[in-house]
Amino acid sequence: MATLKALKIKTGSCKRILKELHSYEKEVDREAAKTAAMKEKGADPYDLKQQENVLAESRMMLPDCRKRLESGLADLQGMLAGLEKPCDDAEEIIEAKNIVKEVEALFETLPS
Repeated sequence: MATLKALKIKTGSCKRILKELHSYEKEVDREAAKTAAMKEKGADPYDLKQQENVLAESRMMLPDCRKRLESGLADLQGMLAGLEKPCDDAEEIIEAKNIVKEVEALFETLPS
């Protein structure tokens, strides 16, 4: 049986991973713009290669973060389903359902 405390922990975990995913997406955009600017300016090949490595590392974090978010979402949904006689007006349950909706909406818009 899931407790409200455990539900709150899982909700917080999903929130954190979601925030982390958005952060990595912004980082990829920033690094891609920086790489493009370096290419336009004809930067030193070594510096350009290093910047491309930074961009590649940032891009590698996205699939990992999405996978962890999918796992967290499944755990959270399982906990919500496992609540016995849930008090739908409990703050923790409302927050958990909102996070589930937000993450599901995000996955619908993400390319596979």
